[in-house]
Amino acid sequence: MLRFTANLSLLFTEVPLIDRFAAAKANGFNAVEIQFPYELSAQTIRSELGAQQLQLVLFNVAADDLLQGGEGLAAVPEKKAQFKVAVGQAAEYAKILKPEAINILPGRCFDNDRLEIYQATFKDNLRYALNAFSPLGIKTVFEAINTLDMPNFIVHSSTQMLDIMAEINHPDLMMQYDIYHMLMMQEDPAHFIPQYSDKIGHIQFADCPGRHQPGTGNTDFKQLFSIIKSSNYTGWVGAEYKPLNSSTNSLSWLKNSY
Repeated sequence: MLRFTANLSLLFTEVPLIDRFAAAKANGFNAVEIQFPYELSAQTIRSELGAQQLQLVLFNVAADDLLQGGEGLAAVPEKKAQFKVAVGQAAEYAKILKPEAINILPGRCFDNDRLEIYQATFKDNLRYALNAFSPLGIKTVFEAINTLDMPNFIVHSSTQMLDIMAEINHPDLMMQYDIYHMLMMQEDPAHFIPQYSDKIGHIQFADCPGRHQPGTGNTDFKQLFSIIKSSNYTGWVGAEYKPLNSSTNSLSWLKNSY
């Protein structure tokens, strides 16, 4: 049986973040993930997790201006000090919330002449994060994002993720494999996931195109979930989509349990 998490940054946004934990539990989830949890204190989140008997599986290191159209944080050479502060913040939350993994978003580079410098900075910053998170027993993951939704994103393919992992060569560094983003880049998750399941620390999904719930795009999730289930992947599978209509009405895929 696959273990699903609700991404509380995209699901149940009809209510404030503090109320989304109860909404996730009421709709059948036993675990959640949050892109950026920092609007709430770690103690507040821990209390709510306990009240709802939920596990927090994953959250992200802060990404500065990435979601507002900027370059983000993790690859910008001039922001190395700021990145270290963000890692420290994530580590403090992790000590209290004990996630399985923390995700780092590589970000964008708008000046192609500086791309190699940005790529090198990102790898240096991954090493720094590993040194912070590994002693806590937490995996460091990073994510490729498609360049249609986020032009100039410096990591946008599974091959790039594999190459970075091979270069850094750390047992606690894994990829966050987002099915939607890889479909947007014309990759085939049904082929990739069984072959590289040992390199994947977390899976997320949304239908493609549209980034809505399963059944709204062209993806055969019954087949894909079956492939994940029969692979060697043992982690969680995160519902990170933008619901059409209400979040609760978007969950027929979960009720059917594929």
